[in-house]
Amino acid sequence: MAEIPASMVMKLRKMSGQGMMDCKRALQEANGNIEQAMGILRKKGLATLAKRAERETSEGTVVHKTSKDGKVAAMATLCCETDFVAKSDDFMSAAQALAEFALACSADEGVENILETTVDGKKFSDILTETVSKIGEKIQVGDYTKYKLDGPGLVSTYVHFNEKVGTMVEIETSDETTAAADVLRQTASDIAMHITATKPLALDKDAISSEIIETERAIFAEQVKNKPANIIDKIVEGKIKKFFVENCLLEQRFVKDNSKSVEQVLTEAAREAGGEAKIKRFVRFEVG
Repeated sequence: MAEIPASMVMKLRKMSGQGMMDCKRALQEANGNIEQAMGILRKKGLATLAKRAERETSEGTVVHKTSKDGKVAAMATLCCETDFVAKSDDFMSAAQALAEFALACSADEGVENILETTVDGKKFSDILTETVSKIGEKIQVGDYTKYKLDGPGLVSTYVHFNEKVGTMVEIETSDETTAAADVLRQTASDIAMHITATKPLALDKDAISSEIIETERAIFAEQVKNKPANIIDKIVEGKIKKFFVENCLLEQRFVKDNSKSVEQVLTEAAREAGGEAKIKRFVRFEVG
């Protein structure tokens, strides 16, 4: 077995972030070739992923990043098996890298696209494998979405203090002046926070599938089946309207002022900013 100088072990440790003994064994196996040793450590991570493929990844964090001009924003989740690992420096370093790769990814969605994205000559799949090798438990990208503005507007993001729930919302405006107004930016941030808290099913009732509506209608009908026949339909329709108010973002009561709907709050903020605004889309990610 080749004698490996301590300086080479230290160099590999600095390159890989692995433990001293793991680095020494990899260098011995590679007969002192540091590039081959890196490959051996990477294979160790792949083996760990394969071994733990069926394990649940119910812990982790939500990450996001916005371009300097504010026209592009991305959000993703990095998941692991335990809360202990989710708080570790190695995991958080990978999560920070994920935010960079998410913004750099050429596709607007699809976890597989994140894994194949290259930044500074390195794929995120390589970073993931190296992190798994260090940590010894399954880590995976859970969700990913990127928004790009194609006209006047803004994208606002919000991540809850526990870093396990996050929201991204895109708002279209009548002009860039309205989009840049402080009142609208604050309202957009508040709406992102609102979405994180209330978990709306869709933007409006037109975006809720007919299957879901009919299922809810059947449930409501069953609940009032003993009522007089001539009022059952009226009661069911009333419950359906309430369902829309509770689950459609635009109709929901705003968490910071329940006397107004989310749509009313945004309209008033845009008017104060001197223009008009509407929510184009949103996404809510939650780990666990």
